Amino acid sequence: MSDALAPTLQSTLGQVRVIDWADGRARIEYEVGLQMCHSGGVAQGGFVCGWIDAAMAHASLSIFPEMTPMSLELKVSYFAPARPGRVVAEGWIERRGRTTCFAEGRLLDTAGHVLAKASSTIRLIPREVVEAAAAKAQA
Repeated sequence: MSDALAPTLQSTLGQVRVIDWADGRARIEYEVGLQMCHSGGVAQGGFVCGWIDAAMAHASLSIFPEMTPMSLELKVSYFAPARPGRVVAEGWIERRGRTTCFAEGRLLDTAGHVLAKASSTIRLIPREVVEAAAAKAQA
């Protein structure tokens, strides 16, 4: 499959839209599809983790747009199943430094019930360093 036809990360995760993204906070809306679910119509935990992780990454980018957020540690607690339909992932920066920040996030259903919570330690790497490494790896 050519890169032009390959699905994007956003489409794979079912991203509908970025609701807001500023001042160390982000909210992203996702559509949970049946292809993301296992037995009983429950979203696979990796998708739940990915949705919250993306929101926390967007939160860091809202403060540090010139940096690439790289997860050093990620912990997710699952409280209730995410089922097909819309969900909203929220992320925010709890504490930040020059090269590391600590983020938290959660996943909510359309009624506002918390389905999962997460925390992450994020390493901030200059975007040009990450892009140069990627170009070198592809050469």
